[in-house]
Amino acid sequence: MPARVTTLKELAASLGLSITTVSRALAGHQQIALKTRERVARAARQAGYVPNTAARALVSGRSGFVGLVLPIRGPNLVDSFLGEFVTGLGEGLVSHGADLILATAAQDQAELDVLRHVVESGRADGVVVTRIAEVDERLAYLRRRGFPFVAHGRLLDSDFAYHWLDTDGAHAFGEAFDMLYDLGHRHFGLVTISEPMTFRHLRQDGLAAAISRRGDPSVRLDVATAPRFDRGARIQAVNRMLQGPDRPTAIVALFDELALTVMEEAARAGLTVPRDLSVIGFDNIVASAYAPPGLTTFDASIRQCAREIADMLLTVIADKPAEPLTRLIRPMLVPRASHGPAPRKTS
Repeated sequence: MPARVTTLKELAASLGLSITTVSRALAGHQQIALKTRERVARAARQAGYVPNTAARALVSGRSGFVGLVLPIRGPNLVDSFLGEFVTGLGEGLVSHGADLILATAAQDQAELDVLRHVVESGRADGVVVTRIAEVDERLAYLRRRGFPFVAHGRLLDSDFAYHWLDTDGAHAFGEAFDMLYDLGHRHFGLVTISEPMTFRHLRQDGLAAAISRRGDPSVRLDVATAPRFDRGARIQAVNRMLQGPDRPTAIVALFDELALTVMEEAARAGLTVPRDLSVIGFDNIVASAYAPPGLTTFDASIRQCAREIADMLLTVIADKPAEPLTRLIRPMLVPRASHGPAPRKTS
C-alpha cells in the first residue's frame, strides 16, 4: 500500500480490485460483500484517500449529500431533540461515505420553499423530514417529485405509502398512565402543545385509550396547552394547572422540555416532586437526568433512530425498494425520582 494515494485507480491497484468494485464499496453498495466494503474503507483511511466528490457526481449522477431543513421557530437554532437527531444523522451518513447538508428556514420563510430549493438545486440525493404535521405539504411535494426521502414520524391517515421511522409514543403514554394509576393517582394533568403535530395526537390518544381501558369514573384529566416555542404562554398554562384549587397529583408532559418546565414551576409554587406531584416526560434529553430530583421519562433513542434513518435513506437512494421501509420503535421507560405514590388527602 503506498504511503498516500490520490486517485481511485491507485487505490484499486493497491488492493488488487477493479475500479468499479472499489467505487461501489466506498459508496456503500449492498451488492458488494461487507468484508470487501470494510477492507476498502480501511485501506482508504490508511492511505489518506478522499473521494473526489465532483468527479463522483459526474459519473454517478449523485451529489453524495443528504439534506435536512432546520426551521428557526424559537430562540435557539437547534433544540435538545434536534441537536441529538442531527448528530446521529451525521454519524449514520458519514459511516457510509455520505455527508449531511443543513438548510435553515428563517421565521419568515416557509419550510416547504427551502425544501423545494434543496431538492430542485440538485444539492442532495435525498432528504430527511422531521416533525410530521397532520397535513404535511412537505411529504406531498416529495411524493409528487418522486424524490427519495425518509420521514421521522407518521401521518395520521395517509393514502400513499412512504418510508418512515417512528417511536411508539402512544404505547409510552399508556404505560405512563398505568404506572401512575397503580400508584394511586386518579387526577391527572397533560401538558401539550397547540401545533398540529402527529406525535401530539398519537401520544394523547395513547393516554386516552389507557384511561378508557380502566373504566374508572373517578379518573380525571386536565389539559394545559400552549404554543411550542412560546415560553411565556407555556409557563402561564402550567401555572393555571398547578395553582388551581384542585390540582392534579400527576402530570404527563408531551416531551421533556415541557416536563422540566412543570418541575421548575412546581418548585416555585412550593410543591415537592414527587411528594406533592409526580411528573413524567418523553425523549430522555440530557437535561432530564440532572434536573432535580431527576426526571422520569421515556428514552426515544433519538441519536440511534437518526442513524437508522440515515441507513434507510441511503438504501432508498441506492436500491429504490418496491415496498416502503417502515419501523416503529418502542421507547423504554427511564425511572428516576420524579414519580411516586399519590399524596394522601388531608382532612
